[in-house]
Formats: sequence, C-alpha cells, structure tokens
Amino acid sequence: MASSKVFGLLCLSVFLLTHNSVLASFDYGDALTKSLLYYEAQRSGKLPPNQRVQWRGDSGLKDGSDAGVDLVGGYYDAGDNVKFGFPMAFTITMLSWSTIEFGSKLDAKSELSNALDAIKWGTDYLIKAHAAPNVLYGEIGDGDSDHECWQRPEDMTTPRTTFKIDEQHPGADLAGETAAALAAASIAFKDKDSKYASELLTHAKELFEFARDHSGVYQNSINVAGKFYSSSGYEDELLWAAAWLHRATDDKTYLDYLGQAGNTGGARTVFSWDDKFIGAQVLVAKLVLEGKVESSGTWSQYKSQAEQFICSCIQKGNSNVKKTPGGLLWFLPWNNLQYTSTAVFVATAYSEYLNAKHALIQCPGGIVQPKDLIDLAQSQVDYILGSNPGGISFMVGFGTKYPTQVHHRAASIVSIKKDAAPVSCKGGFDSWFNNNSPNPNVVDGAIVGGPDENDAYTDSRSNYQMAEPATVSTAPLVGVLAKLA
Repeated sequence: MASSKVFGLLCLSVFLLTHNSVLASFDYGDALTKSLLYYEAQRSGKLPPNQRVQWRGDSGLKDGSDAGVDLVGGYYDAGDNVKFGFPMAFTITMLSWSTIEFGSKLDAKSELSNALDAIKWGTDYLIKAHAAPNVLYGEIGDGDSDHECWQRPEDMTTPRTTFKIDEQHPGADLAGETAAALAAASIAFKDKDSKYASELLTHAKELFEFARDHSGVYQNSINVAGKFYSSSGYEDELLWAAAWLHRATDDKTYLDYLGQAGNTGGARTVFSWDDKFIGAQVLVAKLVLEGKVESSGTWSQYKSQAEQFICSCIQKGNSNVKKTPGGLLWFLPWNNLQYTSTAVFVATAYSEYLNAKHALIQCPGGIVQPKDLIDLAQSQVDYILGSNPGGISFMVGFGTKYPTQVHHRAASIVSIKKDAAPVSCKGGFDSWFNNNSPNPNVVDGAIVGGPDENDAYTDSRSNYQMAEPATVSTAPLVGVLAKLA
C-alpha cells in the first residue's frame, strides 16, 4: 500500500514538473524585450544617444526637404527603406493599445519606458507629417525605385520624394488611421507627459475632422502607395478613430458618430493595417460590457460582430479560422503572422474586458471563458516562438533556431559602423542579397511573414512572402507578451 502511494506521488511530481516546464517553456520576458528592440532597428532619422541597436546609424536626414518640410524620423515599414504612413500609423495605434491595456505588466518587466519610446518615435514623426489641419504627408520614398536597390538606409541613393493628402487630394483612411494612432498614444502618455498627450489629442481631433469631411481612399491621391499598401475603404478607419477619440476624451460627439454608423463592419475575417472594423467593434464591445452604452441596436451589433470573430479564432464559431496541421491560425498566404498577432491581441484584450465584468462569450460552439482566450493566445505565441513542427522561432533573435536570412536590407548588409564604404544600389544585390550566408546583423524581435499553411518555412532572403518582417506584425504581440511574461 505504502509503495503504491509513493509511486502515485512520484507520478504526480513528474506530471507537475512536465506540466510546469510546458507552461514555462518560453521566456516571454525575453521575447517582450526583443519585440521592443525591433523598433529601434526600424528607426529612420537621427538616432538618439540611448539607441541600443548599435549596428544601425543615422539615415534619411533630408527627408521632406523637397517639400520644404522637416519629415526626418519615423519608421521604415518592413525590410525596405520607404516610410509608408498608413501601416506606420496602424503600428503606433497597436503599440499604444498594447501599452494602454498592459502598461502595469510592461512596467513590472521594466519595459514601459521602452514601449513609450517606441510610440514616441512614431508620433513625433506623425505630428511633423500633419503640417496643417488638412494636410498630412503620407509617404517618403517610392516603393518601385526603392525595390530596385539593395542598400543600407544609411547609404540610400534612391529618391526621397514626399507625398501628401490635402483637401483637393483626400485620403480619409490615412487621416483616420493617423487620428486613431495619435488619440491612442495620447492615452498611453496621459500619466507620464500630460503636455505631450494634449498635443497628440489636438492633432488627432483635427485629423478626424479632416477625414470625416473629405472622403476617399488615399491611394487615389498618393498613387505610388497603391501597389504596396492599397486601402480597401475608409469607413473602418473613421469608426476606429472615433472609438479611440471617445476613449481619450469621453466626448459624446465621437460616441454619436459610432452610434449612427450605417455600417458596423459585419463579421470580419481579419484585423489588419487595412481593415480596422474588428478593432472598432472590440472597443465598442468594451463600452457595452461596462454599461456605458445600451446592449441593444447598433451597440449590440458591434459586440456580437467582435465576438463572432473571436469565436471563429477559438474554433467555436460558424465559420472557423483555418489552422495549420501544427496549430497556427491561418488567415492569408502573404505575411500570415501579422493577422495571427492581431487576432491574439484581440483575444488577450477581450479576456481582460470579460474578466473585469465577470462575463463570458456564448459562441455557437459553446461557452468561452476569459481563460480560454488566454490559452488561445499562449498557444499561438508559443507556435511563433518555436513550438511548431519545424522547431523554429519566427521571432528573429529569440531561441536557438530562428531565420538567419531575413529579407531586410539593413540587417543583411554589414553595419556601416564596421565598414563605412558605401554600398551601391546594384552592388548590394551582388554582394549581399544574393549571398547565401546568414545576415551579418540580427534584427532582434522582428516577426517574419511566417510559414505556409502546411507549417513549412524557407529561410531565404529572396522569399519575401515568408522572410520579410514588418512593423505591423510585432506591435500587437508587445501587449500579449507583457500579459504572458
């Protein structure tokens, strides 16, 4: 009898050890640190004294000079040297949302100041880009000429042409997303720097009015953006901006705008730099849960549509998100991980909203508790960090096996600090792009496009569909990692 009891206790202790090692299989704190380091690698402009990513140097120091405006700063959006305002603004909105919901968690890990620095590097630029109430510079550089060259940002010889929207050439989506970014950032900065928060809010309000009063998609005004970041519409950005402005100001004007919406988005299949409907739906659902708006009519539509998306992600909906054999949420072939990261952020934030009100979701496939949403988020983060059939971390620099041939100009060419000899437009292809060696610089925290629908990944610089990281992919994970760390 005694021996069987000992055996039972041994089994239990082995189970607990194994179970705990699964739970603690990844150092989420390290992943969080790297996720914020990534934004320092993406910086354009004059780098600050506290720059931690030392293989980068100053770049784009004359941006805006062709238009007589100072547009130095901001972020390169992916593995190229163009500053695309549309995805940059969405990146800032998501970094801000991560910081708003999980600020205390970031603070506990000593990463709050780094998160605010990452936001401010973007918002300082967006403020400059908003040169007048109805003028917003939306792109610096041109994707076509940029893609013909493979150069470090520090060596750029490509044209740094500026492109803008104004009253005659509107772009309600670009202005709306930028308004959302600045409004969300104002909340993130409210307790740390009230003067800066107030400045952000002033710009956000002006941009919302500009967007509301001058409709149209921005690529009709900035044609060169159409090939790279074409917008499918502007209604979602206006709702998204109104939701953030309401949260920042508590002003009924923005609530009325949301309540009078003729289109609340319906059931969406992705949340991305192009489609913000789910973001707006989730923010309004929070208001419903808190009893700040009625739980009927248009308001309940927003909430049920947000929950439909969550139900489909957790495989309890009427039209579930596809999963790879290894368990990754699979949305689209091109940079799929950007959609996975936004989906897990939505699940993580919504679990907080449900928890606060002791609420749950009634999905078609059954009840979903807040903890189920955290389990979903953790499973996806674990997949990204290496718990997948290939055993590869899709966060660069994390773990022992990660992509080494990331499609990223700055990372793939020797640092200007090590070899200051300029790399020419075509010389970069010959010496670096077509070189089959690992990148000389590790772009820590970058999330690559990710594997295909069968979990297969090709670590090749030329495979930009899988191997190119983008700022929009890492930003939502900042909040999720802070929650898990």
